[in-house]
Amino acid sequence: MQSVAAETSDWNVVVTLPEQTFQEACRLLRQWGKVRRTGFYNVLGVVVEEPRRFLEDFAASVRREPGLLNFVSHVVPSEQVFDFRDQAEFAAQAREVVLGWLPRLAGKSFKVRLHRRGFKGIVRSHDEERLLADVVLSQLATAGAPGRADLDDPDCVIQIETIGGRAGLSLWTRQERQRFPFLGTD
Repeated sequence: MQSVAAETSDWNVVVTLPEQTFQEACRLLRQWGKVRRTGFYNVLGVVVEEPRRFLEDFAASVRREPGLLNFVSHVVPSEQVFDFRDQAEFAAQAREVVLGWLPRLAGKSFKVRLHRRGFKGIVRSHDEERLLADVVLSQLATAGAPGRADLDDPDCVIQIETIGGRAGLSLWTRQERQRFPFLGTD
């Protein structure tokens, strides 16, 4: 059985916990990968081999045993992860990842959600969300496939999770958000 490591620099899944479920959540998540403490209250990092397969396996476990969601609030696998040292590096790398998703965002509504842990006052969630949304809107318009921002019920959500100097980004469709309600995209 794997222990809970105390390193935050290696994860590709962010898990937030409700009160008093740390031990249970760690036991649950160890079946898929290495669980890591993050130094942030009720937040774990997990390293899994294949984030998409993990998502499917976790969802299947929840369907079999809905009570598992008593131990976790949100479970967010990342399509892309990167490390950063400051706001400029974060912004440049996030922009690069998001621009790679333009074909998936073409002609669709979307919103950007950043859940930041650490870098307080350096990486500002609302500012970064707006900047990335503006870049996507501009590039989609230039490509002739305009999109639109929709904060209420978008076709897609660009979800960014940070823990210290590491960021994980994912793009979720409306259907995926309905299928995996534990993603925490709001």
